[in-house]
Amino acid sequence: MSVDLSIVVPVYREEANIRPFLGRTEQVMAKMGVSYEIVFALDPSPDRTEDVIFQEIDRNPRIKLLVFSRRFGQPAATMAGILSCTGKTCVVIDVDLQDQPELIEQLHAKLHEGYEVVYAKRRSRKGETLVKRLISYFGYAAINRLSDVQIPRNTGDFRIMTRRVIEELRRLNESHGFLRGLVAYVGFRQAFIEYDRDERFAGTGNYNRLTGSLKIGLNGLISFSSKPLQLMSLAGFGLAGFSFLLGAWYLLQKLLGVELTPGLPTTVLVVTFFSGVQLLGLGLIGEYIGRIYDEVKRRPMYIVDKRINFDRPET
Repeated sequence: MSVDLSIVVPVYREEANIRPFLGRTEQVMAKMGVSYEIVFALDPSPDRTEDVIFQEIDRNPRIKLLVFSRRFGQPAATMAGILSCTGKTCVVIDVDLQDQPELIEQLHAKLHEGYEVVYAKRRSRKGETLVKRLISYFGYAAINRLSDVQIPRNTGDFRIMTRRVIEELRRLNESHGFLRGLVAYVGFRQAFIEYDRDERFAGTGNYNRLTGSLKIGLNGLISFSSKPLQLMSLAGFGLAGFSFLLGAWYLLQKLLGVELTPGLPTTVLVVTFFSGVQLLGLGLIGEYIGRIYDEVKRRPMYIVDKRINFDRPET
């Protein structure tokens, strides 16, 4: 049985945020007056997150729960929730209340102006360090400069989409679910609303602020562009040309009888520079080969251990 609106919430170690999130979200749903479901997609957690959600399911039959066989990560959990939901429209939102549930009403209203996707664009980010903001800024700049699709800046997964987009995402069947890139790839009419992002309500984030952002950015770049490989080819061609010209210059000096004293520092500098460039190129090729290997194996993005409350009709 379908509902008007599905709310997909990936969770891991979030026991302190479940009830505050549901309290605010349920108030928004009551105000909107639409039929809805809340789908929690849970990576098995060492805390009481699962128990808290079970207790809330007994209170509100509109709450559903997916539990995975192991921790597959937030991107996989998000895609599992999207592909399991029954709504005519679907909102993806984090449980930590950095993205305000009250914005769901604005997203829903904007969607019905004739759009297929409406994403929330961050005007400001409370609680984020300068380093993370710089990584995000330059990461999106690099992705949009090199990628074949344009991914909106200052956005996360917080967005609403229609059933039409959900079914197109189902067809893509990729092992690495970079949602904001996949939604941009699908296309259709898209719009945004702006908002000021809050700090986490409780607890700490479950991924490294530095390496986590770098990993997300690298995933987006490699998933949607082969231009880095082309740039490495051009860099190799340029460096080879530079080496040839340098060798010709040394040969000319030798023929002219100029005393050459290259010295050890020059040798070390040249060797280390070219070695670094080679290792960078090999690492980049390795990222693409690894991605190809993952796709060729056709392993599922996630494995569901439990599906709780999906057979009960919404009330």
